[in-house]
Amino acid sequence: MSKLINDIRFYNFISGVLLQQQTDPFCKDCKAFENTARRMREGLAELEELSAEKLVSVPAEILSLIEEARNRLNYLKIPEGAIGQKKTGRCKMPEGVCFIKLPKSIIDKIC
Repeated sequence: MSKLINDIRFYNFISGVLLQQQTDPFCKDCKAFENTARRMREGLAELEELSAEKLVSVPAEILSLIEEARNRLNYLKIPEGAIGQKKTGRCKMPEGVCFIKLPKSIIDKIC
């Protein structure tokens, strides 16, 4: 049950990051944003489908996070055919640092 709750919390968190970064002049046009946004939409849908029976026992305050995450992810304007902004030289973040990719390491550590 705690893994399911942490997964729900992750999708809520990452949906907020993506929503915020879609206004960033570099992130919004980056391949990392495009790929991550698509994966998060698919992942949340899969989580809801695979965990449907378990979700009935999740507290209401946690369940509300699923709807918030879904709404945010559906609101995103995902670019088509985006290009990696570091590869083009536009993004000047240090090597190995990405506002979009970094949150994924969180879920990797808790799962």
